[in-house]
Amino acid sequence: MAEWTLSDVERLSALHDADRTFQMTEDAFRAFYELTARPVWLYLARITGDRRLADDLLQEAYYRFLRTTTTFESDDHRRNYLFRIATNLAHDNRRRPRMQSVPVDDAERSLPAATENADQVARRLDVTRAMSQLKPRDRSLLWLAYAQGASHEEIAERLGLKRSSLKTLLFRARRRLITALGSTSPKERRS
Repeated sequence: MAEWTLSDVERLSALHDADRTFQMTEDAFRAFYELTARPVWLYLARITGDRRLADDLLQEAYYRFLRTTTTFESDDHRRNYLFRIATNLAHDNRRRPRMQSVPVDDAERSLPAATENADQVARRLDVTRAMSQLKPRDRSLLWLAYAQGASHEEIAERLGLKRSSLKTLLFRARRRLITALGSTSPKERRS
């Protein structure tokens, strides 16, 4: 093995730093982070079902986002690109063999908001259980469309789908959710 001199290390470090071209200033990134961190984390937590994993994937998504050399046309393009990174990370994680996952805590999910009544809490829990029975892509589609209010164009770009197939995919995901709600709803079981 060849000996490394300080100048070699310095040269490699300079090359490595030259590859790190950031597209945003620190202040611009802080503003972007504050605008996007919560929606992306909620999205990751919902599609993975694991709060700790969502934390890790969120950190990795921002790291990869900052390392990209992509030129962004607008803030929407930047946000969609971040969601696309997050989606890909969640899919990659699902393909890896699992060591041990920590599910979203049911007790924490069941805590009612100050303005919720008992029926609203029961409905929210039913939807949570039904969503957990769906495939990850269906959860992603439904979460982006109805929880975050993303447009069809945004959903297609974030998930890497064709816009022309999105209506059909959303329709099928809604039907599967309705079917799952029928099998989890206490009201339906009592009838």
